[in-house]
Amino acid sequence: MNNIHYISSDHLTIDDACRIVENNVKLALSDDARNRIVRCREYLDNKIANCSEPVYGITTGFGSLCNISISADDLSQLQSNLVMSHACGVGERVDSKVVKMMLLLKIQSLSYGNSGVQLSTVERLVDFFNNDVIPVVYQQGSLGASGDLAPLANMCLPLLGLGEVEYEGEIQPAARVLAEKGWDAVHLMSKEGLALLNGTQFMSAHGVWAVYRARKLFNVANAVAAMSLDAFDGRIEPFGHQVNGVRHQAGQISVAEIMRGLLDGSAMIARHKEHVQDPYSFRCIPQVHGAVLDTINYAGSILENEINSPTDNPTIFPDEDIIVSAGNFHGEPIALPMDFLAVALTELSNISERRIYKLIGGTRGLPSFLVAKPGLNSGFMIAQYAAASIVSQSKGLCWPASCDSIPSSQGQEDHVSMGSNAATKLLRVVNNTTRVIAIELFTAAQALEFRRPTKSSATVETLYSDFRKIVPFIDVDTVMSPLIERAVKFVEECTL
Repeated sequence: MNNIHYISSDHLTIDDACRIVENNVKLALSDDARNRIVRCREYLDNKIANCSEPVYGITTGFGSLCNISISADDLSQLQSNLVMSHACGVGERVDSKVVKMMLLLKIQSLSYGNSGVQLSTVERLVDFFNNDVIPVVYQQGSLGASGDLAPLANMCLPLLGLGEVEYEGEIQPAARVLAEKGWDAVHLMSKEGLALLNGTQFMSAHGVWAVYRARKLFNVANAVAAMSLDAFDGRIEPFGHQVNGVRHQAGQISVAEIMRGLLDGSAMIARHKEHVQDPYSFRCIPQVHGAVLDTINYAGSILENEINSPTDNPTIFPDEDIIVSAGNFHGEPIALPMDFLAVALTELSNISERRIYKLIGGTRGLPSFLVAKPGLNSGFMIAQYAAASIVSQSKGLCWPASCDSIPSSQGQEDHVSMGSNAATKLLRVVNNTTRVIAIELFTAAQALEFRRPTKSSATVETLYSDFRKIVPFIDVDTVMSPLIERAVKFVEECTL
């Protein structure tokens, strides 16, 4: 990837957005983006000067105060007051990588020339991104409907020289960092506070990271499942193209093909089997993992649409001479898929835990709890407990946030998406599922040792040998938590 990414109307993919943030790629506004931003601001200034009709959020108050007109002299103060009063974020800090993604997505949204912001305001957001000046944002406070008001307000406070930022590894007052950088505080003009605070960038940033990580985790989960299948002396027939093809489910067909490829050349899978059938957690990998794949793809497509859109309100169309107060900030389109994805990823961990349970069960020639001397040694007994506990927590997180709504702003904002809650708990589920897949890998690698000298496929054996470089075979009982943490890190960094 180039060292500079030019913000433009070109389609921004989830993979590109995450690589930009992960690789510290610098941002710059394309000429086209600059022209669209300037044209929209000039149109808005002219419209305010020549229009006697009130325009929501530009010459009026906000929410249920939409019928109160604001004098021209107070339009700038109105926007600053908006940012300060809406900075009500609470709870845990949002991870810096997620906040940096929020900055990228806000810059992208404002670049389409439908928001009416000053060019200098967008340029300052670019400065923050490029210099790793990361605003302090909190996880709670957004209803996911009038945009992510509270978290975006906390994100934008530092533009005004207010709030806090993380800079050079330290939480500092924004005013101090602005002074050090020689940056003036932004003087907001009409509409700008609303443009900054309206939008779905808090929800979208969490969702983008979740999809990105889910895609990588899914690939690892399939390889780990292949190792488990061979370690359990499983059968290959349920992964055949005929039996999966007749059901016409794209994800199922894809996963069956992936599993056949992962196990191609395995002496274990090819040897004679004494048993006629495998348990569902092995036999139904194409059906379950395939459904997860379909869900990841669906959620990804919706989120990608979202991050390539202006989502503030009102929306300005200079060419058509239209300013529309509508609801593009409402998070429902992404709240529902994020809830769906949390369910799917929980199922990925659910079936993984069941394979762990089977591997330690003392059947098919494997010792109880995968140690040579069970009784004296408890082996992997409690590793399965840990996986079960994590899965149970994720099941609790699967209650859909998007089915709730609490009216706000004196009833003017009477239906909200709660998409921010869907987003934050989705990332928790991603973390949980990563941990369970890591415990399955830990368990499957242990079980594979008891099948020696028979070998699995080249792909599975490579995964095994790479894993063994950081996590050893467990001969006698030892402290397991540090080994599980190493396994988690391995899964997070694995590039299958």
